[in-house]
Amino acid sequence: MASEASSSPSSVTSGHSINHSPHNNKPPPPSSSASSAIDFLSLCHRLKTTKRSGWVNRNVEDPESIADHMYRMGLMALISSDIPGVDRHKCIKMAIVHDIAEAIVGDITPSDGVPKEEKSRRESEALQHMCKLLGEGSRAKEIADLWMEYEGNSSPEAKIVKDFDKVEMILQALEYENEQGRDLDEFFHSTAGKFQTELGKAWASEITSRRRKTY
Repeated sequence: MASEASSSPSSVTSGHSINHSPHNNKPPPPSSSASSAIDFLSLCHRLKTTKRSGWVNRNVEDPESIADHMYRMGLMALISSDIPGVDRHKCIKMAIVHDIAEAIVGDITPSDGVPKEEKSRRESEALQHMCKLLGEGSRAKEIADLWMEYEGNSSPEAKIVKDFDKVEMILQALEYENEQGRDLDEFFHSTAGKFQTELGKAWASEITSRRRKTY
């Protein structure tokens, strides 16, 4: 086969040999967009390894990570019923980015004593850094816009996702109560009366109805 290739008309054109060496078939060098994407994703790894402070502070065993929390919120948006005027796909995306700045600043809770304005400043600064890392293109802008919309509670989607945030927390509290025999009543009290949507109220009511105080 090799001798046939060397005598083929396609191997010589205009007196110039075509080099069939496999070394010339190297993949192209990674683009800057690929580099930016991997840098961004590597930073987001911290979301998988940073435990949620509320559970850590109460000595819950094997507490969930920030990424665990956001993932189940994404599932909540995915399985929720269609609501007129609400973009469910936007809710899914908002759920998986709403805490993304915590990859840098960590999970700041009220018990940390950080004023709300300072928490917002830190998270906004972190988000800007992450968007620059991603390359500040259309995807970075989308993430920033979703995050700011959530923070501002400025749309029907933001209100739904804000409720998912609280619903996920009390569902996790219920699970820790059942698994570890703990009394996490404070988490239920902290969200009582704060749900903005009928969906959030219905899911929260269902979770609360399942509590069994056996501890």
